[in-house]
Amino acid sequence: MRNIAEVSTAVALGDLSKKITVDAKGEILQLKETINTMVDQLNSFAGEVTRVAREGGHRRKAGRPGRREGRVGSVEDLTDNVNFMASNLTTQVRGIVKVVTAVANGDLRQALQVNAKGEIAALGETLNNMTKTLVDLQTAGHQRRAEVGWRAS
Repeated sequence: MRNIAEVSTAVALGDLSKKITVDAKGEILQLKETINTMVDQLNSFAGEVTRVAREGGHRRKAGRPGRREGRVGSVEDLTDNVNFMASNLTTQVRGIVKVVTAVANGDLRQALQVNAKGEIAALGETLNNMTKTLVDLQTAGHQRRAEVGWRAS
């Protein structure tokens, strides 16, 4: 029972490196197997959350969801929520990249259309304001050239 208590306490404190190793029979064996399976599933889930978070910042890997196999209840819900968050962020970043690329290539007709809050919303608003300012400057330049009679050769 001491080993079960030690492992259960370690898991409760966030240490998923421990497993029950003592020989057991009957109900104690079932408890041992259940706790060890729980530790394995929590380790797997923690690994998936870490992978999704780390890959979110790497090129061509953004948007890959966490695996859900064998997850039920709250852990399945957590996996789904992490996947939703990663997908939402990926969609927003891809929208920003699309507009920035278009503007860099001279297409000032693009505007960012994402449903966002916080820093992403501020970035989108700033990007759209920057594009509008560039359009205004371009329009003013065309008007000024027309006023002075300048023509491109």
